[in-house]
Amino acid sequence: MKFSGEFSALVLLILVVSTSEAAISCSDVIKDLRPCVSYLVSGSGQPPAACCSGAKALASAASTSEDKKTACNCIKSTAKSISINSQLAQALPGKCGITLPVSISPNADCSKVG
Repeated sequence: MKFSGEFSALVLLILVVSTSEAAISCSDVIKDLRPCVSYLVSGSGQPPAACCSGAKALASAASTSEDKKTACNCIKSTAKSISINSQLAQALPGKCGITLPVSISPNADCSKVG
């Protein structure tokens, strides 16, 4: 019995550690999209290459439903603190040639992401 309990606890610990390591963090999202901030506030034309690279990195990193919800909530809260141009934000994925799993908006409904 004791062995089985210890084994179960070990398996649970491994699952928890693996899950938390795989999840995207808000700092990852911010790091990826930081090169886009000035463009999203007052840009025109094509976004900078660094912005598209970061958006592509975010698109590939946010692969699970949990990652997408985390990214959405992070973008939503960050977008509230800066005045982004919503038209530029909505056009960003297309201008970078990608599909983002989340919208860049302070009004995003993150409960529908996943």
